[in-house]
Amino acid sequence: MNLALRARPRLLVAEEADEVAVRLAGVTKVYGKGRGSVTALDDVSLDVGKGEFVCILGASGCGKSTLLSLIAGLDRATAGRIDTPVAHPAVMFQEPGLLPWLTVRRNVELPLRLRHSADGERRVIVNRLLAMVKLIDFADSRPHELSGGMRQRAALARALAQDSQLLLMDEPFAALDAITRDSLHDDLTRIWGDCGNTIIFVTHNVREAVRLADRVVLMTSRPGRVGRIWDVDIPRPRTLDSADVAALATEITATLRLEVSSDDR
Repeated sequence: MNLALRARPRLLVAEEADEVAVRLAGVTKVYGKGRGSVTALDDVSLDVGKGEFVCILGASGCGKSTLLSLIAGLDRATAGRIDTPVAHPAVMFQEPGLLPWLTVRRNVELPLRLRHSADGERRVIVNRLLAMVKLIDFADSRPHELSGGMRQRAALARALAQDSQLLLMDEPFAALDAITRDSLHDDLTRIWGDCGNTIIFVTHNVREAVRLADRVVLMTSRPGRVGRIWDVDIPRPRTLDSADVAALATEITATLRLEVSSDDR
């Protein structure tokens, strides 16, 4: 497993095949058949570059989570194509999904056990990951002994233990209080910068998207389509209350409100 510090890749919009972490081409997802069918996604096309941090933003029901499930291979598109050189993306959900009878250490090492990694290798990797997410002092604790933010840190460490260069995150911080969420934004940005992963992060929180992303992709209401994409050129590190973050978040929020209003009419 390569967790060595690497330089952050330059922001890019992927054009060449070897620069692409995920390519969506005309992706459509329809649930059901006939009159009762529901089109969740319609003709979605998007390239995500290697090492890029992309936030997928939109109102509830716009197909954000559906899109992430398709990229993860948890569901199949009705039409279109999804290409990624990463065979098994790591996925992190809103609920940490830790096994309550296992310690933090045992939860994090699960992907390594599934790969039949040697005991010594597992120990080194898990210690490194727990230090990375600031949980080394809680390695022998069980999930019920942790705060919500600490459980999400453990879930992040377990996702990183899959050693995948593509990390898919479905509103992982939505249930946390503002202070804990702010701290986890710092941790995630630091880890992304260190490891060079490609991250696709689904959220409905506009400021969260602007603080974290290289690009923000706004989905239209059902059926979900790519409505607009913003390049976030604000220098890092960013804070939620910075003037630049607030200004871009205000612009995106206004566009989102127009989208929701047009859907209601």
